[in-house]
Amino acid sequence: MQKNKSYLEVYWIAGTQDIPIGSLPEVLEEALQSGITCFQYREKGKGSLQKFEDRKQMARICQNLCRKYQTPFIVNDDVELALEIEADGIHIGQEDQHILEVLPLFKEKIVGLSCYDEKEINSANQLKELSYYGIGPVFGTISKEDAKPPIGVKKLSELVNKASKPTVAIGGINTKNIAEILQTEVGGAAVISAVTQAKSISQTIRQLKGQL
Repeated sequence: MQKNKSYLEVYWIAGTQDIPIGSLPEVLEEALQSGITCFQYREKGKGSLQKFEDRKQMARICQNLCRKYQTPFIVNDDVELALEIEADGIHIGQEDQHILEVLPLFKEKIVGLSCYDEKEINSANQLKELSYYGIGPVFGTISKEDAKPPIGVKKLSELVNKASKPTVAIGGINTKNIAEILQTEVGGAAVISAVTQAKSISQTIRQLKGQL
């Protein structure tokens, strides 16, 4: 994995709607203790917190945990929230607020952009201020209701090689298919359910790092 930023290695994404047992802060702390390298707070979909103040309160709790473990805290899509709490960065999808409007608001911060195909990678390559690209979905995913068709590992590898910035793979990645991901040049794997539904979070994260 050459095109690497160390914080992309095991990049966990979650909101309260993703936690089947316990609370998001409890699971997050266990994940941080187990070695995740980045956390993205993504409060979206069925069962998510709808009020801004509730999201802000939860985000601050998660942010403080990330600071405790010196791990980047990134907010998904919610520009207002990310600015309000001074998050370490923001991740924007192609259907979210336009990236050109977002970049000036997050100077000296981490800014990630979702990319699905060559056209989106080529456009992202023109934006020097971007920090990384999230490429996928690689496999079918249960965590995002409006996910596009999976691109597969071969296409992931091609897109990573076209990217001028570090990359993280996303979409249906788990302990059974992580070996395929690690054979490409991608900088890391972003996961949701692989952690939230894990029997052992510490063992899962070690597997995602290729240590087992």
